[in-house]
Amino acid sequence: MSLLEVIALHAADAERAEAGGADRIELVGTMDDDGLSPEPRVVDKARRATSIQIRVMVRLRAGFGTDGGEVARLKGLISAYRDSGADGVVLGYLNGVNRVDLEVVESLVGDGAVPWTFHRAIDHCLDTDQAWRDLKGLPGLTQVLTAGSVRGVEQGLDGLIRRAQADPDIARLTMAGGGLRAEHVPWLMRSGIRAFHIGSPARPGGSFKAYVDSELVESWRALIDTEAAHARRAP
Repeated sequence: MSLLEVIALHAADAERAEAGGADRIELVGTMDDDGLSPEPRVVDKARRATSIQIRVMVRLRAGFGTDGGEVARLKGLISAYRDSGADGVVLGYLNGVNRVDLEVVESLVGDGAVPWTFHRAIDHCLDTDQAWRDLKGLPGLTQVLTAGSVRGVEQGLDGLIRRAQADPDIARLTMAGGGLRAEHVPWLMRSGIRAFHIGSPARPGGSFKAYVDSELVESWRALIDTEAAHARRAP
């Protein structure tokens, strides 16, 4: 099964993403600093507008760090999001030496009862191999959103493909996103990656000032399904 996730800012985006064939939305409150947490009421409105899965961004400020005092607030947000109808969350925290902050992440995900995505913080790790080793053992993790490079998929494509081909678990967990373009999808599919994340490509002119366009989402749905069918037939 392939997965198409679309960034949504509000209920109208969520509704249009579903109409275009998206499997899931990543709900954010603002795209400032590459995506920050929404208010729980935004989650509630999105839940009322769509039946597809909703994962909500758990991130309060720029960067990928946090502190002990903020963790309690983040836990409260996760609980509020679940009460408002979220199916899962999106988070990613690094420590002072740019490694996955296992203490914070494990504190937030607990026993994995809430499915979650580790976001593009992984692209900022100094040792990506170590980051993957740290993440693969965490409960409830279903996707790692990565471009393979801080500069985007165009620069990280070769690395994404190499990792996916070398390790089926990484291929299963990888969700490619961050400057993803249509021409990247066939190569990623052939490497075993089956999850894709889009934001600006789902909007007219690529602008987050515009609402999600269901026809643009539909074009990505068709592309992903076509390439998935080709990958299944490949020897």
